Amino acid sequence: MGNPTLVAINIAYAVPVPWGQLKRSAIDKRPVSIPGRAHRLGLDGDEQADSKHHGGLDKALYAFAREDAEAWERELGRPLPPGSFGENLTTQGLEITRAVIGERWQIGRAILEVSSPRIPCSVFAGFVGEPDWIKRFTARGCPGAYLRVLEEGVLSAGDQISVVHRPGHGVTISDVFRAKSGEADLIPRLLLAPELPEKMREWARARMHSR
Repeated sequence: MGNPTLVAINIAYAVPVPWGQLKRSAIDKRPVSIPGRAHRLGLDGDEQADSKHHGGLDKALYAFAREDAEAWERELGRPLPPGSFGENLTTQGLEITRAVIGERWQIGRAILEVSSPRIPCSVFAGFVGEPDWIKRFTARGCPGAYLRVLEEGVLSAGDQISVVHRPGHGVTISDVFRAKSGEADLIPRLLLAPELPEKMREWARARMHSR
């Protein structure tokens, strides 16, 4: 893979949609041509309609790899430009699925921290509009990553992405996603990652105690 690069910054306002319980979503992200400022709760000019499942300190931004989008383009037979997966940041040259929980990226002036994988939902399925989308997306196992903003700052499409810190516990986005998707033997590994959101750690502890 080449040098990790930020391909696009994507934002959206919440609008009425026919999917999900809220019937409102900001999943239809579109690239912007100007630099964006990352702050603790997201990007300037961006919204999250479902604050229970999106946004907040642990899910301020969502990153998805261009390579994974291109794999879906080949499978679905249609173009999937930046923002097609509801991502704020489209990356290239970075294996997000193998990113370690707590790994930190510098993009422009911002420092971001990998917190957890994206878990597909009915709004995502409705937006993509493909049969059995949640099942297919889960089977592919490349969910992208939610990010915390540790240091606020401006970032721009074309910026290099530098991995400035990687924890030694080795728990990856893939490990967490697979544990959440039914691979119960991986659940104890989640507790090795203190940077994992507390709700997910509580889920792991509860599942372990119920076995």
